[in-house]
Amino acid sequence: MESIRIDKWLWAARFFKTRSLASKAVAGGKVHINGERVKASKNVAVGDSLIINRVDDEYTVVVLALSAKRGPAKIAQTLYEETPESISARERNREAHRLRIKSSPAPQKRPDKRARRLIHRFKQANRE
Repeated sequence: MESIRIDKWLWAARFFKTRSLASKAVAGGKVHINGERVKASKNVAVGDSLIINRVDDEYTVVVLALSAKRGPAKIAQTLYEETPESISARERNREAHRLRIKSSPAPQKRPDKRARRLIHRFKQANRE
Protein backbone atom coordinates (compact mmCIF):
# COMPACT_ATOMS: atom_id res chain seq x y z
CA MET A 1 0.00 0.00 0.00
CA GLU A 2 1.63 3.21 -1.19
CA SER A 3 -1.15 5.67 -0.40
CA ILE A 4 -4.59 5.85 1.21
CA ARG A 5 -7.39 8.40 1.33
CA ILE A 6 -6.81 11.09 3.95
CA ASP A 7 -10.20 10.60 5.60
CA LYS A 8 -9.56 6.86 6.02
CA TRP A 9 -6.10 7.47 7.46
CA LEU A 10 -7.35 10.10 9.94
CA TRP A 11 -10.05 7.67 11.08
CA ALA A 12 -7.57 4.77 11.38
CA ALA A 13 -5.08 6.99 13.26
CA ARG A 14 -7.90 7.87 15.69
CA PHE A 15 -7.92 11.62 15.16
CA PHE A 16 -11.66 11.39 14.49
CA LYS A 17 -14.25 9.00 15.87
CA THR A 18 -15.94 8.30 12.55
CA ARG A 19 -14.85 8.46 8.95
CA SER A 20 -17.66 10.89 8.14
CA LEU A 21 -16.37 13.29 10.82
CA ALA A 22 -12.90 12.98 9.28
CA SER A 23 -14.18 13.76 5.78
CA LYS A 24 -16.21 16.73 7.11
CA ALA A 25 -13.09 18.09 8.80
CA VAL A 26 -11.09 17.73 5.60
CA ALA A 27 -13.86 19.39 3.56
CA GLY A 28 -14.06 22.19 6.12
CA GLY A 29 -10.38 23.04 5.72
CA LYS A 30 -9.30 21.66 9.09
CA VAL A 31 -6.70 19.33 7.56
CA HIS A 32 -3.74 20.32 5.38
CA ILE A 33 -1.25 18.02 3.65
CA ASN A 34 2.20 19.51 3.13
CA GLY A 35 0.76 22.98 3.75
CA GLU A 36 -2.08 22.70 1.21
CA ARG A 37 -5.81 22.43 1.81
CA VAL A 38 -7.12 19.17 0.34
CA LYS A 39 -10.29 17.21 -0.38
CA ALA A 40 -11.27 13.99 1.42
CA SER A 41 -10.35 11.92 -1.63
CA LYS A 42 -6.73 13.12 -1.58
CA ASN A 43 -4.25 10.33 -0.93
CA VAL A 44 -1.73 10.54 1.87
CA ALA A 45 1.64 8.79 1.65
CA VAL A 46 4.40 7.94 4.11
CA GLY A 47 6.48 11.03 4.84
CA ASP A 48 3.68 13.55 4.29
CA SER A 49 3.31 16.35 6.82
CA LEU A 50 -0.22 16.95 8.12
CA ILE A 51 -1.69 19.86 10.04
CA ILE A 52 -4.89 18.81 11.82
CA ASN A 53 -7.12 21.31 13.66
CA ARG A 54 -9.49 19.80 16.21
CA VAL A 55 -11.61 22.03 18.47
CA ASP A 56 -8.88 23.86 20.45
CA ASP A 57 -5.89 21.74 19.45
CA GLU A 58 -3.66 21.85 16.38
CA TYR A 59 -1.57 18.78 15.61
CA THR A 60 1.39 18.82 13.25
CA VAL A 61 2.29 15.23 12.43
CA VAL A 62 4.44 13.28 9.99
CA VAL A 63 2.94 10.11 8.52
CA LEU A 64 5.08 7.06 9.39
CA ALA A 65 2.79 4.25 8.26
CA LEU A 66 -0.50 3.66 6.47
CA SER A 67 -3.51 1.69 7.62
CA ALA A 68 -7.03 1.33 6.27
CA LYS A 69 -8.25 -0.46 9.39
CA ARG A 70 -9.02 1.16 12.71
CA GLY A 71 -7.16 -0.71 15.41
CA PRO A 72 -6.24 -0.20 19.05
CA ALA A 73 -4.94 3.19 20.16
CA LYS A 74 -1.41 1.83 20.73
CA ILE A 75 -1.20 0.72 17.10
CA ALA A 76 -2.81 3.95 15.86
CA GLN A 77 -0.11 5.99 17.61
CA THR A 78 2.55 4.19 15.56
CA LEU A 79 1.07 5.53 12.32
CA TYR A 80 2.38 9.06 12.93
CA GLU A 81 4.90 11.13 14.83
CA GLU A 82 3.94 14.50 16.25
CA THR A 83 6.51 17.27 15.97
CA PRO A 84 8.05 18.65 19.19
CA GLU A 85 6.81 22.17 18.32
CA SER A 86 3.26 20.86 18.05
CA ILE A 87 3.49 19.10 21.41
CA SER A 88 4.81 22.21 23.18
CA ALA A 89 2.19 24.46 21.54
CA ARG A 90 -0.61 22.14 22.65
CA GLU A 91 0.80 22.10 26.19
CA ARG A 92 0.89 25.92 26.25
CA ASN A 93 -2.71 26.07 25.03
CA ARG A 94 -3.81 23.53 27.62
CA GLU A 95 -2.11 25.50 30.42
CA ALA A 96 -3.64 28.79 29.23
CA HIS A 97 -7.08 27.16 29.16
CA ARG A 98 -6.58 25.79 32.68
CA LEU A 99 -5.60 29.25 33.95
CA ARG A 100 -8.63 30.86 32.25
CA ILE A 101 -10.92 28.37 33.99
CA LYS A 102 -9.31 29.04 37.38
CA SER A 103 -9.49 32.83 36.97
CA SER A 104 -13.26 32.76 36.48
CA PRO A 105 -14.63 30.43 39.15
CA ALA A 106 -18.17 29.06 38.93
CA PRO A 107 -20.83 30.65 41.13
CA GLN A 108 -21.63 28.94 44.43
CA LYS A 109 -25.31 28.48 43.57
CA ARG A 110 -27.72 28.94 40.70
CA PRO A 111 -29.21 32.41 40.32
CA ASP A 112 -32.69 32.85 41.76
CA LYS A 113 -35.58 34.46 39.90
CA ARG A 114 -34.59 38.03 40.75
CA ALA A 115 -30.96 37.47 39.83
CA ARG A 116 -31.97 35.88 36.49
CA ARG A 117 -34.10 38.94 35.69
CA LEU A 118 -31.18 41.26 36.48
CA ILE A 119 -28.85 39.18 34.30
CA HIS A 120 -31.39 39.24 31.47
CA ARG A 121 -31.79 43.05 31.73
CA PHE A 122 -28.01 43.49 31.75
CA LYS A 123 -27.59 41.38 28.63
CA GLN A 124 -30.42 43.19 26.85
CA ALA A 125 -28.90 46.60 27.71
CA ASN A 126 -25.54 45.53 26.25
CA ARG A 127 -27.10 44.44 22.93
CA GLU A 128 -28.65 47.84 22.26
